[in-house]
Amino acid sequence: QVQLVESGGGLVQAGGSLRLSCAASGRTSSIGVMGWFRQAPGTERESVARIWWHNGITYYAESVKGRFAIDKDNAKNALYLQMNSLKPEDTAVYYCNAGDIGQPLPGRYWGQGTQVTVSS
Repeated sequence: QVQLVESGGGLVQAGGSLRLSCAASGRTSSIGVMGWFRQAPGTERESVARIWWHNGITYYAESVKGRFAIDKDNAKNALYLQMNSLKPEDTAVYYCNAGDIGQPLPGRYWGQGTQVTVSS
């Protein structure tokens, strides 16, 4: 099993920045890919960004390209999401997600979520 704990959410004005962190523990050697998802009230959970754990290849949703950057620290088993030029429509609960080697996202491991609120 893998446990994920997010941190770094909060309230920020439009145009501001936040950095989310996700700490992974447990059987982290089984992780093949990690990513961030978000869910706003009344909407479905959507993929924001993902990174493959062993080669660092990244993927971004069109809505965040050029503004968000996903990164990882394999030694610390940590995942990050740097969010710049935030917009009110980025307001959501952000979830860290991890998938087993060879499996796509969303994987079976989820964090508890962290709230990001962007005021206009």
